[in-house]
Amino acid sequence: MKDTGSTITRRLQVGSRLKVIDNSGAKIIELISVKGYKGVKNRYSRGGVGDMITATVKVGNPELKHKLVKALIVQQKGSYRRPDGTRVKFDENCAILLKSDEGDPKGTAIKGPVAKEVVDRWKKVGKIARVVI
Repeated sequence: MKDTGSTITRRLQVGSRLKVIDNSGAKIIELISVKGYKGVKNRYSRGGVGDMITATVKVGNPELKHKLVKALIVQQKGSYRRPDGTRVKFDENCAILLKSDEGDPKGTAIKGPVAKEVVDRWKKVGKIARVVI
């Protein structure tokens, strides 16, 4: 997991719902916490593109529903700035589910675009991503 050169604005807070865009069986997850977030006391953690999160499955297969899962944020509605000065934003907040802390995706295909910052930081996600923006 390496640092990206982008200034990613963390727009997703605790309680945010994200659409799952891989074929792992979950449809919608709710963010519980962000791994590695260092903030002020009593402040809710916030996440952005490329962050690993802990979430609970709200809609999906019955065996996954109401389970705690690790996920990776791959799209966010709020814009963020890249080092070349361009601003990037997506239509919705999306994530993919992970098997382990090393970034192994649980699904075998990603059904939408993935931010370039995610692929730079998590190499295994880039192998199954169809479109990288």
